[in-house]
Amino acid sequence: MKAEFTAIIEEAAEGGYWAICPEIPGANGQGETIEGAKKSLKEAIELILKDRREDGIRGLPEDVIRDRVQVA
Repeated sequence: MKAEFTAIIEEAAEGGYWAICPEIPGANGQGETIEGAKKSLKEAIELILKDRREDGIRGLPEDVIRDRVQVA
């Protein structure tokens, strides 16, 4: 699945950069460079979404219908 999210990037007082994603509460990253902060943020978003997906299907009955939908 491919998705696009907003990255808000600012310089950190101690040096480097930090980034947050307003669409995914709790997703943040940091790095020595802007690209490093974006990479760290991407990894955080992936981990949070994976956890939410697993949490959402945990405990569902065996006979439940699982399918996919695409959102543009």
